[in-house]
Amino acid sequence: MNDVMTALVTGATGNVGSRVVTELRDLGVRVRAFVRDPGRAAALLGGETELAVGDFGEPSTIRRALEDVDRVILICPNDPRQVEYGTGAIDASAAAGVAQVVFLSTVGAQVGSPLVFFDQHARIEEHLRGSGIPGVALRAGHLMSNLIGSAATIAQTGRFFLPAGDAPIAMVDPRDVASSAAVVATTAGHTGRTYELTGPEAISYADVARRLSGVLGRSVEYVDVPDEVALAGLAQAGLPLWLAEQVVAVFGALRAGVNASTTGTVRELTGREPRRFEEFARSVAPLLLGGQRD
Repeated sequence: MNDVMTALVTGATGNVGSRVVTELRDLGVRVRAFVRDPGRAAALLGGETELAVGDFGEPSTIRRALEDVDRVILICPNDPRQVEYGTGAIDASAAAGVAQVVFLSTVGAQVGSPLVFFDQHARIEEHLRGSGIPGVALRAGHLMSNLIGSAATIAQTGRFFLPAGDAPIAMVDPRDVASSAAVVATTAGHTGRTYELTGPEAISYADVARRLSGVLGRSVEYVDVPDEVALAGLAQAGLPLWLAEQVVAVFGALRAGVNASTTGTVRELTGREPRRFEEFARSVAPLLLGGQRD
């Protein structure tokens, strides 16, 4: 058996997954990234990351990617077949003798939830618990990086539009989610646990706009919009209707307080405080000012 741990990261080009790859590499883990577009992945992740090209919809590609893998960090795409994809990857991991699966779930996950995203994640968690493979669920809060979807509007108009009302949201930096995942994958004592990951405080999107204004040195305004307006805007932007409907439904859950409470889990796992929103804003400031992301 190799002395160096090998980890497969799925969803490896996403906001969290790409950072998990970096965190694990920095810890000396051999990382294999499961990706659909090898050109994009190589540009984002660097040439030193091994790429396993495949798709959740093609189970044979998952099985090949799992050869000689010790750990799996499972990040599934938002898709009507998400449960099928996630449970299939877990079963393939068990068959391959993987020592642990770390599943990126969401705050609010609950079997039977009327929100499809919450129900899907909870069903994958449930399958992981019953699979016989050592597993950990990381329930991430609303990601600060969701704001990137409004980057062009902020850069062009100084405004962004969301159906968030004045909801207090304990939003979390994706770097803190990635750091937590890397710790769980490389240290003992986490099997069977479910961790809820949040930022250090619950803030509204009006607070976000004020803090962005300070970081960017220009006025930024948050505009609250009704659900139907948000739905139309997302559909116009090209999102499939089912996905647009679920994104809007998640904002409804946020308004109802699903992610209003903070936890100390990031600090407990990583040994440091979770990042405040201003730190995230500084990391994406060039993008929000109309340039390119670092």
